[in-house]
Amino acid sequence: MTISSNLSLPSCGAGGGTCACRSQGLAALQALKSIWKNVPPNWAGADPCGDGWDGINCINNRVVTITLASINLSGQLSSDIAKLSELQTLDLSYNKDMIGPLPAAIGDVRKLSSLILVGCGFSGPVPPSIGSLQRLRYLSLNSNNFIGEIPPSIGNLANLYWLDLADNRLSGTIPVSNGSSPGLDMLVNTKHFHFGKNQLSGEIPPRLFNSNLTLIHLLLENNQLTGSIPSTVGLVRTLEVVRLDRNSLSGSVPQSLNNLTTVQELFLANNKLTGPLPNLTGMNLLNYVDMSNNSFDATDIPPWFSSLQSLTSLIMENTQIQGQLPVSLFSLFQLQTVLVGNPICNEGGNQNYCSIPQQSNSSYSTPAENCSPVSCTSDKISSPSCKCAYPYTGTLFFRAPSFSSFVNSSIFASLQQKLMVTFRSNSLPVDSVSLSNPTKNLDDYLVLNLHIFPSGQDYFNHTGISGMGFMLSNQTFKPPPEFGPFFFIGNSYPYFAGQTVGSHKSSNTSVIIGAAVGGTALFLLLLLAGVYAFRQKRRAESAAKKSDPFASWDPNTNSGGVPQLKGAKCFSFEELKRCTSNFAETNEIGTGGYGKVYRGTLPNGQLVAIKRAQQGSMQGGLEFKTEIELLSRVHHKNVVSLVGFCFEQGEQLLVYEYIANGTLKDSLSGRTGIRLDWMRRLRIALGAARGLQYLHDLANPPIIHRDIKSNNILLDERLNAKVADFGLSKPMGDSERGHVTTQVKGTMGYLDPEYYMTQQLTEKSDVYSFGVLLLELLTARSPIEKGKYIVREVKQVMDTTKDMYNLQSILDPIVASSMSSRSVEIFVDLSLRCVQELGANRPTMSEVVKEIENIMEMAGLNPNAESASTSASYEGVSKGFDHPYSNEGLFAYSGAYPPSKLEPK
Repeated sequence: MTISSNLSLPSCGAGGGTCACRSQGLAALQALKSIWKNVPPNWAGADPCGDGWDGINCINNRVVTITLASINLSGQLSSDIAKLSELQTLDLSYNKDMIGPLPAAIGDVRKLSSLILVGCGFSGPVPPSIGSLQRLRYLSLNSNNFIGEIPPSIGNLANLYWLDLADNRLSGTIPVSNGSSPGLDMLVNTKHFHFGKNQLSGEIPPRLFNSNLTLIHLLLENNQLTGSIPSTVGLVRTLEVVRLDRNSLSGSVPQSLNNLTTVQELFLANNKLTGPLPNLTGMNLLNYVDMSNNSFDATDIPPWFSSLQSLTSLIMENTQIQGQLPVSLFSLFQLQTVLVGNPICNEGGNQNYCSIPQQSNSSYSTPAENCSPVSCTSDKISSPSCKCAYPYTGTLFFRAPSFSSFVNSSIFASLQQKLMVTFRSNSLPVDSVSLSNPTKNLDDYLVLNLHIFPSGQDYFNHTGISGMGFMLSNQTFKPPPEFGPFFFIGNSYPYFAGQTVGSHKSSNTSVIIGAAVGGTALFLLLLLAGVYAFRQKRRAESAAKKSDPFASWDPNTNSGGVPQLKGAKCFSFEELKRCTSNFAETNEIGTGGYGKVYRGTLPNGQLVAIKRAQQGSMQGGLEFKTEIELLSRVHHKNVVSLVGFCFEQGEQLLVYEYIANGTLKDSLSGRTGIRLDWMRRLRIALGAARGLQYLHDLANPPIIHRDIKSNNILLDERLNAKVADFGLSKPMGDSERGHVTTQVKGTMGYLDPEYYMTQQLTEKSDVYSFGVLLLELLTARSPIEKGKYIVREVKQVMDTTKDMYNLQSILDPIVASSMSSRSVEIFVDLSLRCVQELGANRPTMSEVVKEIENIMEMAGLNPNAESASTSASYEGVSKGFDHPYSNEGLFAYSGAYPPSKLEPK
């Protein structure tokens, strides 16, 4: 697996030639290698890109990502980093021996979008030059030893999404703008302020908060903040988690707090707050409230105690509560209430609320999966699937969980399941995960031990560790909502191939060497005697295999020419005849240049779509084998799954999962009767983008789809988007990173003009097609309609000074009537960035995904929530359309159209 970048790649630098820039970058990485210890073993060649160094990803022979988590790396980050002018992602997390200051030269890496140094040993001040990284979206410096003040220049990072400076030794006040200096109040696109466990002092500046902020997490716990809670916090209506506990805040809690109706976790404990107990009426999403150990005025139980139906934990120790508990409080069966140290506990009858509950299940551990744990040797551990292996280990910290009881083990089972789904959807080599020993630490964080077990062998390689570390450090993994914000601290992994320890290794070595020496002589004699016959046989077999690549393939064994398939089944032709009623016309659901598609029902009841090639369009056997091998490795919820195939009796058939609601093209045109409002279109765009991002970044090998269009985006029963039809797809081998020269193929109207002109295929060619798809979602028009090209039409009509950019005349009326006009405008901006003339100026699919997530959040949608309803509940009356695999409409381009037909002028 390769971790790819989040941003596009402009040209190499002003005044410097491409070769000079490349040479400078590779020399910089060699310089870093010289001062780092424990680098991956394959960092031996002279060319990090050409030699495929672990943890290094290159595009056009330029280093764009460095991801080296948990490999026991040690050393310092020198100013040589500035010479990596194309670097977009730097992740050195969980290497505690990476020490020293963060160099000011980091500010010269202007294309950096992710700077992730979680759980290292860096020290010194955070350099103000970070404010020069205008493309930065993720800044995670938590759990280091940084000192000094938060640089005000961070306020210049207009694209910043994630800001985590927690668990350092930062001091001073929280910087805000003052007319001549920037401040954190300018970060209107940032969703996360994580500043807990530092030494910040002074007041929380009222100017920090304004109605333009889109924060969802405000974490200021365990600092030295004083003064009152500013009333302006009530202006940030997007907040979901607020932690102000463990400071020295004083005064009354502002009444504006209950304007925060989306807050789910509220921590105000262990301050010096006074005045009346705050009124939280109307905060109906609150799950967890802790106001303990303050000096509020004596008060009876307030009505909101029992009116907030979502509450699961109400922690009110030492808050001067008195009187009688209302009967209505007892109806909230899920509510755990703690009133220790209040006058109410001296009045009798309230014993259940006046003691601190013990966590009876703190020894929880993930159970075995219907098997008996085995006894393992050396440092191996028995996994939940009862296999001995060397796991990758670490600790998960959840900063604001919505529950306080650990009795319900299903909570942790859901977390385990979500971890596995994320690992597998990102094609990481994980067999199982184990969670154990949940505890609440002194910071009120939920702490869990995590063990991740490898799949296919008993250890991970450097690429696997790097992938898992990056997934957990850059927040790719999204825990279930009840767990709230988290961070992970991984342990160094000492068990890479050839590095595992154990006395049995050395004792076996001499035996192996002795056997090898003794057998060599005999082997050579046999080899000389049989070499002539062997060569003759191989020549004959090779000739046969060229005409039939499956000649030596027994699907029931692992012999010979068996493709490396992952989950795809080999069907017999007779099986597929039976499940389609002998390919009956009534089961035909689509047709195209390749052949026909039939609906079938497997013996287990699963509905499938069977694509049968017609004789004139059949591929060669080798090409067909390559295609099924490629498709069998593609596993993502937003990519149509290959169930199996058939290659016999002169037939080529592909068996896919059946997708109920047809193509996006048909829904946009009204043929399916499904009404796609703006919110549903955003979800479809995000799903399609995630599927394409997976193909580019995480499939092994990476895949360029080459035919992204609305006919190849299918919608399931919940209108989740799935990328389909890999007939023109091109895998990118290690030798083809960056681009591959190939015959131009694609679909007229979606085809990247740069690809057409140069025949240089890159991931950015898919991005162009996806941009056209986004414009199609906006307008419900075909890319080329009545001689007009949608890209050109939008650019001509567009006026950014007007509402919805003056595009109402060409927007689909459903989109034009959207109440979220700003989200439509940003969506247009993203679409036009994707269809930039030069591929280098287009975003990567990783950036596209994050941008659509931001747009959804702006429109009030949770980008990680699944659709709650099936298509049967959507507006519109079905028109009986039942051909989700139709290939009607636009023609596939394979080199036959002149340029003038591709992009009308």
